[in-house]
Amino acid sequence: MTDAAAAITTSGLTKRFGSRAVVDGIDLSVPRGSVFGFLGPNGSGKTTTIRMLLGLVSASAGEIRLFGQPMPDRGATVLPRVGALVEGPAFAPYLSGFANLVRRDSADRYAPSATRRERVAVALERVGLTHAAGKNVRAYSLGMKQRLGIAGALLTDRDLLVLDEPTNGLDPQGTREVRSLVRSLADEGRTVFVSSHLLAEIEQVCTHAAIMRTGRLVAQGSLDALRGATGPRVRVETPDAREAATVLTHLGIAPATATDGVLDAPLPEPAPAAETIVAALVAAGVRVRGFGVHGSTLEERFVELTGEGFDVEQ
Repeated sequence: MTDAAAAITTSGLTKRFGSRAVVDGIDLSVPRGSVFGFLGPNGSGKTTTIRMLLGLVSASAGEIRLFGQPMPDRGATVLPRVGALVEGPAFAPYLSGFANLVRRDSADRYAPSATRRERVAVALERVGLTHAAGKNVRAYSLGMKQRLGIAGALLTDRDLLVLDEPTNGLDPQGTREVRSLVRSLADEGRTVFVSSHLLAEIEQVCTHAAIMRTGRLVAQGSLDALRGATGPRVRVETPDAREAATVLTHLGIAPATATDGVLDAPLPEPAPAAETIVAALVAAGVRVRGFGVHGSTLEERFVELTGEGFDVEQ
């Protein structure tokens, strides 16, 4: 991918603390306009990578480009186009949410003062905090503080948003709201870079992803590519494999492979309903011991790529 087509590129990006490489030679490429999931267990190097991308810490080796511009050399030009929430939001606890955002916006020399209060109100509305705008932040829940941090990243028009664990501390409703917000930002043409250790969450919102493991990048690309570009499949457990294969073929589901009484076959587009398939098997006298429709998940692909599970505390 060319620099012109990428919001973020890195080459051999490395960060060492002493002799230990926390980030070890990663080559990252984030397409413009994508919702890009940056995946990995806690401690895999995600936040350190983000801090290097934003010029918050220096790299030990390698190169970084944001919108084709070298970082940190062109940071003064590029960073005004970037909004970020890194390692959780920090606010003055005895100021209101509204006052905290006004204070934050005032510190941005590129932010127009004439529209400050209006932009703060719009940002609070986008994250569902209008009702709590006048409350002191010390009275906010962790989830509310997280949403206030996202609002801070939305105060001015940004081409790239970098969100580090944006659903941390949110209840299911808050998680859905953030997911919807991320989608809407991408629909407006922004690039959204989302760091998370929650595979299922990334799979619901992202178009592309990269997977980190112990400081190294083990895979990246579109979600379909990472999952092996496989569509849904049907799985039938039966002692009557030959008869079941015949039924599936008549339904346009072929070829079916049978192993130890289990048939597995890709579903066509459009696919017959699961109830239709089961009814046809039973009508043909096939003894069905088990049935399911499944697709390859990002977690399955992760295990295949690394040979390890993705068991992290949530």
